Amino acid sequence: MNLFFQLEGGYLGIGLFALLVTIFVTTRPFVAKGAWKKGVILIMLANIGFISTHYFVTIDRMDGVEKAFSKGKKVICESRMVRNVTQSVTIEKSNNWYLEDHLFTSPDYSRGFFSARCIEHVPVTLK
Repeated sequence: MNLFFQLEGGYLGIGLFALLVTIFVTTRPFVAKGAWKKGVILIMLANIGFISTHYFVTIDRMDGVEKAFSKGKKVICESRMVRNVTQSVTIEKSNNWYLEDHLFTSPDYSRGFFSARCIEHVPVTLK
């Protein structure tokens, strides 16, 4: 459950805000009767659908990234510490990186990277 809140916390907040706005707007006197019930149900279903879809897509990507790393393949993670043209860090087992609790860490690097914010490196071949 902790992983769910780590991954979806911001989106849960946005969904709650949308729900509160819907409740506020649909309870105004100029809005048609029954709009509150329809609006809240629609927003709740949309929130559940979008958040659960995002969660399962992210979990699937994390699984792929972690499997690729365990096989010795390269993984690319976004570095928010360095703000220049190259904002990504290439992570490999051979470069002293470790994976523990969905977090890539290295004694040679000052911070870790959450596997949900990484992608598997796919080499591009030009013909």
